[in-house]
Amino acid sequence: MKLSRRSILLGAGSLPFAVASLRAGALAQTAPAAQNAEVSPILFVHGNGDYDALWMTTLWRMESNGVARDRMAAINFTDPNARSDDKVEQANRSSTEDQRRELAAAIADLKRRTGAPRVALVGSSRGGYAIRNVIRNGGTGDVSHAVLCGTPNHGVFATDDQPNNEFNGRGTFLRGLNEGESEVTPGTAFLTLRSDGMDKYAQADGRFIGKPGTPTGVTVEGPELKGATNLVLGALDHREVAFHPRAFREIYKFIAGREPTRIAIVPEQSVRLSGLVTGTPGGVSTNRPVAGATVDVFRVDPDTGERRGGALHSAKTGADGRWGPAQVEPSWFLEFVLTSPDAPTTHIYRSPFARSSDVVHLRAARPLGPADKDAGAVVIMSRPRGYFGLPRDVVLLDGKEPADVKPGVPTDSAATLRLPAAEAGRNIVAQFGEERIVARAWPASENRIAIAELTY
Repeated sequence: MKLSRRSILLGAGSLPFAVASLRAGALAQTAPAAQNAEVSPILFVHGNGDYDALWMTTLWRMESNGVARDRMAAINFTDPNARSDDKVEQANRSSTEDQRRELAAAIADLKRRTGAPRVALVGSSRGGYAIRNVIRNGGTGDVSHAVLCGTPNHGVFATDDQPNNEFNGRGTFLRGLNEGESEVTPGTAFLTLRSDGMDKYAQADGRFIGKPGTPTGVTVEGPELKGATNLVLGALDHREVAFHPRAFREIYKFIAGREPTRIAIVPEQSVRLSGLVTGTPGGVSTNRPVAGATVDVFRVDPDTGERRGGALHSAKTGADGRWGPAQVEPSWFLEFVLTSPDAPTTHIYRSPFARSSDVVHLRAARPLGPADKDAGAVVIMSRPRGYFGLPRDVVLLDGKEPADVKPGVPTDSAATLRLPAAEAGRNIVAQFGEERIVARAWPASENRIAIAELTY
């Protein structure tokens, strides 16, 4: 059978256009039509070192298209970082089996809550490994659709060393998942979404994994799977192929069997926010709750970053690490002040929250280090749902392109500005595309760090 190839013209960041192409393998599957049926419950699965909060904008877009919030869930893996050796225990890191077990429990819980016989799974990066592992090991009867976004299905590298590293395409784990004529499990419809050369974990040269000039053994096509529907989303980066509006369109269309009614997020009239405070024991990011942290939420002026009145919400976390709920308006810019044990006081500035969310998770900034010793203030510009691409994107911190953002393939999701003591207290503008956040440069002498955290 001769297979077709279609092209879609789609915008890409600040680029006027980019071409996305549909690549179908010899055993490509078609997602079941759902034009007149309710969309399957959806479980979102984050990647290495990440958390469920990254799916916030995707959840909002799903809700804006009529998907009920109680028919969706996003897993928060206890220890989201992979082990160096999958077979050897490592503090605050997880094995492939740990992730498979946690995901299987989350699937069972979503099925129980919704009464649905099967659910759809959507994974970013390493999250796709857990999805494939669950499905291959007896879970296909529970999973109708699997969408893998930027998952390095043939490895971040493919070499004969490190056979127990789960990111090794020639390693034990990925060889087990990829064996056979088809690399997908029959009975579940698979879609892969990948970048056209802008994914730092799908590169032929090892410079992005600390081995410049060394072949990785993988290519930009590494996330594709034989037997899946494989879609190329143009010049999006490793995270954007999961969290960008363009990725949302393809995720929704594949699962629902129809185009979304809208891509834009529909604001709610009143917004309730809550979340989890997590920590970094031993310097490793985890999703383990932090007790005894204080969270204060302030409304701030969008042009100056200055507070408008007292705290809207103030609370101390208990054993479950939860804070909230805080009641806000969908047009308010916010400052979250996190005072967490053994960490700098962290001032997080955010754009307005268009809709309610219970995954507004907070993690304290890293400790002030040797690079900060002469700084009067430290301001970090952070983009959790993507990287900064130069010259692809408009990226300005205090009116300049950040010196610590490398041009070319996007690899950096944070930029740091260090100011002299005389400038502590002034306001700093962080600009990414059309999103603009004004933060205050708090004195480093008081063990404070400011973060302008981008939502889009």
